[in-house]
Amino acid sequence: MMSKVRITQVKSTIDRPERQKLTIKALGLGKLNRSVEKENSDAIAGMIRKVSHLVKVEEI
Repeated sequence: MMSKVRITQVKSTIDRPERQKLTIKALGLGKLNRSVEKENSDAIAGMIRKVSHLVKVEEI
C-alpha cells in the first residue's frame, strides 16, 4: 500500500504562472488552508514538487 500525504495550500496563486494555478486545481486545492489527502504516487509527487512553494505536505 502506498503512503498517503496531506497537502495544504498555504500561499495564494495570485501572480503565479498559469501552469502552477492549474496544478493547484488538479490537486483539488484552490483556497488558502484547504487540505486534501492523496496517495503518494509518482504523479502526485511531481505535482507537489512543481508547487512546493505554495503548499505544505505531511505524511499520514
